[in-house]
Formats: sequence, structure tokens, C-alpha cells
Amino acid sequence: MQPTGRILIAEDDDLTRELLAKVLRRDGHTLVEVADGGDAIALLRSSERFDLILTDIQMPRASGTEILEEAARILPDTPVVLITAYAEPGAAMDAISRGAADYLAKPVNVMALRATVLHALERRRLAGENRVLRETASRRSTLVGTSPLMLELYKQIAQVAATDASVLITGESGSGKELVARTIHERSRRANGPYLAVNCATLAESLLESELFGHERGAFTGAHNLRKGLFEEASGGTLLLDEVGEVSPKMQSQLLRVLQEGELRRVGGNASIRVDVRVLAATNRNLQVDVAEKRMRADLYYRLNVITLAVPPLRQRGDDIVTLTRLLVASHALASGRPVPEVSEEVIERIRRHPWPGNVRELENALARAVAMSQRGVILAGDLPPLVAEEASASSLDEDWPTLSELQRRYVERVLSRTEGNKTAAATILGIDRRTLQRLFARDGEADPE
Repeated sequence: MQPTGRILIAEDDDLTRELLAKVLRRDGHTLVEVADGGDAIALLRSSERFDLILTDIQMPRASGTEILEEAARILPDTPVVLITAYAEPGAAMDAISRGAADYLAKPVNVMALRATVLHALERRRLAGENRVLRETASRRSTLVGTSPLMLELYKQIAQVAATDASVLITGESGSGKELVARTIHERSRRANGPYLAVNCATLAESLLESELFGHERGAFTGAHNLRKGLFEEASGGTLLLDEVGEVSPKMQSQLLRVLQEGELRRVGGNASIRVDVRVLAATNRNLQVDVAEKRMRADLYYRLNVITLAVPPLRQRGDDIVTLTRLLVASHALASGRPVPEVSEEVIERIRRHPWPGNVRELENALARAVAMSQRGVILAGDLPPLVAEEASASSLDEDWPTLSELQRRYVERVLSRTEGNKTAAATILGIDRRTLQRLFARDGEADPE
């Protein structure tokens, strides 16, 4: 569907004005017509707003150039097309150099008029979208999406943020669990307090213990000074325990004590220290299975799981992936100081078809590459990583529809094939950690691929 808009026509020649109005009104545009420049400027200085201005250069009381200058001051996002009496060689350059979106020469060609108007309105629309994207991209802590699953998640976040209850945030790797946790904190009564996070899967037990609970001077070799842990530093605020399902049995006991009693002991210390921390936990594991199989203490699980929020995977979020694509493109362009490129429809289609086992993190990695590789202000399929750019091959699937987990597993196998079995490289491409990659196979009863 072609874009339509509210257009101001400023033209003192009755015949030309009538032609412009007849053509544009037939195309569905809303028109306001004036016969001299003074009336046009008066409209601009009032509360009137327009999507496009068409103005002759030579007019009574105010010229088209003066209208252009006034529009740039009052309505900077509104494109102005100048109409010149003759198609002089330098007319186009002169009009554009003054800030016009385009120019038309008299006698006005109807096809040229329509093309110029549509192009100017499309530029205005894209400029508006890019402005919104840049504003949103500068606030990367914002959750994005209007799919039914995300709208339900927003409602749940608003409800739990008003409480001080512990929340367990579940979801696949890269789906945005940390962002949900940060949003809960920012909407809670603790918003003015600190927000801290620790990834429990990346630290050895002794390091994680010191990181969470702190240590006294001389507690171990290298402990030259007293150090407060994250529980103390987050007092009055929120602490996120990311990948909480990876903590050892010893650490589970210590976490349980803090949650039950609101106090801790530093490593190497004897004194009990009171803390006031809201604990959020995140995991991509099924902790109920871990409890049943004795890998997690049931009492700790119930302490953490007062309220559960499930973050949907990207593949279940419908058109959210298009919104996220445009946002992430704008974000990476903004960070690199480049103009925001357009995203071709072919790229959007391939992004829609891709399974995204690494979810938003994988999408972000792919689009960071695409922005860096793009030329001429547009992202094309060749700018995407090879595995995303490739068309889905019907021959690569069985004739029967595969299950979602089977499709995901096959995709991971393709990535591993591309990396010649290098699991670390495959996990990086997918936007997940190596442990998650191993679990993608282990949960179906398969051995970790060698």
C-alpha cells in the first residue's frame, strides 16, 4: 500500500495548483492549498502540521525559499519539494543545497509528481522510524516486543516488581533473562538501590564464594585486604544470580542461609552480617528435574522459586523479531557512528526463517556483523553470517515435519559441522555458552558431540 499524507500546496498559478491537487487528491492524500507564500508561512507558524510541502519558488509575499527556511525551523522533519519555472541545469543542485528534499520543473509531469511525492513521504517515514530506533537503541535496557507472549510477560513483571518476593526467571540461553531481571529492579521500590548480577556458571566454587560473600583479610593466599561480597554491596537493592542451576552443593547451602536468615559470613570470618537484598535468579535448566535428581536442594529451589517468570524464545515471538532486527541494526550503527542502514526484505525473510537457537544474543551477533559488512546504506543477504544467509533447504529435512527440538538439534549439528567440531566456536556463533550447547544434546539422551 502506497503511503499517503497531509500535504501543503503553495502555488500562485491557478492551473498548476489545480493540476497538483487533482492528481494528489486522487491518490488519497489530504490537501491544504494556498495561493501565496505569506499564507503558507502563516500556516506553518500556526498549529498546522504537514507530512510534505510542495511550493513554487516565485510567489507573492514570500518565496518558496523563505517557506523552505521557515519549514526547516518549525517542522524540521517535514520534507519540502520546490517547484521551479524552468528545468535549468543547476536548479536541482540549487534546490537540494538549500535543504529541499527534491524539486519539480514546470510544466509538472504527472508521473514525476507522483514519484517525487511518494519518495519524499517514504523518506519522512524512514526518518521517523530511525529517530525512534536511535532513541530506543540508546536505552538498551528496554524490553522490546508486542507479541502476545511478551505482553503477558510485561504484565507479570509489573505485578512482581511491586513485591519483594524472590523470582526465578527461566528461559533459553540468550532469550533476555538478565534484561527481565533488570526491568524488575527498575520498576521496584528498590530502584534507587544497587543492581548487581553474577554469572554462577563462569566462576569456580572458591571464587564464587568470595564474590558473593566477600572475605576477611588473610582468609586465603592473596587476600591482602578485607573485601565485601555482592550480597553486602547489593544491600538495599537487587542481586541477580544468573545460571543459578550451576552452583555446587556447598554453595547451595550458603545461599539458602542468606535467603532464610538474611545474614552471611565472609570467607575467613566468624561474624554474622545482616543484609537486605532482593534475590532474583535465572536459569536455562529445568530445576525441577535437578531437584528430582538430587542436583539441587529442594529447600533452596522453593526459596528461589516464590514466583516464576518464563521468558519466551525468539522463535515464538512472531513479528517481534522484525522490531528487534531494526532496533539492533540502529543500535550497532549508532555505536559505530554510521548512518542507520535499511534492512532489505530478503534479509527480513531469511531472519524470519532462521531457528535462532541462541535467541536474541545470536540475532544481535548476526546483525553486528551485517552492519559492519553493509555497503550503500542497505543490509543485504550477503551481509549476514553464512548460516543465516543460506536458504532453508527442503532436502535437509525429512519429508515429515520435524519437531522443534529436532529442528534445533539439526541446526546445531550444522554449526558444529561448519566449525569442524570446535564446540567453543560453535557456541560463540550460536550466542550460547559451551555448557548450554552440551545440554542441547544431553536433554535428548544423546552424548555430547565429539
